[in-house]
Amino acid sequence: MILVRGSGGGTDLTGTVFERGEEPPAYKGAPDEDAPYVWVCDSFYEVESGGSPLVVDGEEIRVAFEEPMPRGFDTRDQAVEAARDHVRTQFARIGVDPDEVEVEVSAADPA
Repeated sequence: MILVRGSGGGTDLTGTVFERGEEPPAYKGAPDEDAPYVWVCDSFYEVESGGSPLVVDGEEIRVAFEEPMPRGFDTRDQAVEAARDHVRTQFARIGVDPDEVEVEVSAADPA
């Protein structure tokens, strides 16, 4: 398991790249279960009302979440690059400059 964590605007977002032999969660529209690498992460966007509260740059906004949409990849590099792009895109959707988002990639602790 590879964790991809983005930090920006005083908040964080973490998604997971499941590697060959690991069982990713199953969702409607999940990629071919034989994909060697599967990226899974929340998607969200800012809404005027409803949603869930989130503090960004010291200001509370409201966000709505979309159903996670796993994506399959042939290589680790493809999966990690797509994960980085996805994380930066989510921050941009809530008004955080994607160039200001710090992205960290690390192996998950197996314990």
